[in-house]
Amino acid sequence: MRFTSDDALVDVTITSDNPTTRDFLSMLPLTLALEEFDGREKISYLPRELETSGSPGSDAANGDLIYFVPWGNLGFFYNAPGGYSDDVIQIGTFSATRAQLTALEGDDVTVEAIE
Repeated sequence: MRFTSDDALVDVTITSDNPTTRDFLSMLPLTLALEEFDGREKISYLPRELETSGSPGSDAANGDLIYFVPWGNLGFFYNAPGGYSDDVIQIGTFSATRAQLTALEGDDVTVEAIE
C-alpha cells in the first residue's frame, strides 16, 4: 500500500495476514492525518477501531507499520521501544527515512492499495 502527501510517499509492504490487517485494507482508499509521537513514531488515528480478535501481538521494530490496540492508531516506528506486546499488531514494513516520514506528516495523507 502507499501513503502519499503533497511532499512525500511511503510504500508499505504487507507482511502480516491477520484479521487486523485485512480489516485495515478493507477501509482503503482512505485519507488520514499523520503526526509525530514521542520521538519514536509517526501516528494516525483511524475513523474506527480495527478488528483485533485472532491477531497476534508483536515485537515491533524500526521499519514496522503497526496498529496500537488501546488507542486505535497506526504507527510508523522509526525509533521503536522494543519488546513484545499483545497490544502492538504488525501490519507491514516500510523503508523510509525519518526525513521522509516527517515530510509525510499532515492532514491530507492518502492511503491506497497498490500492486
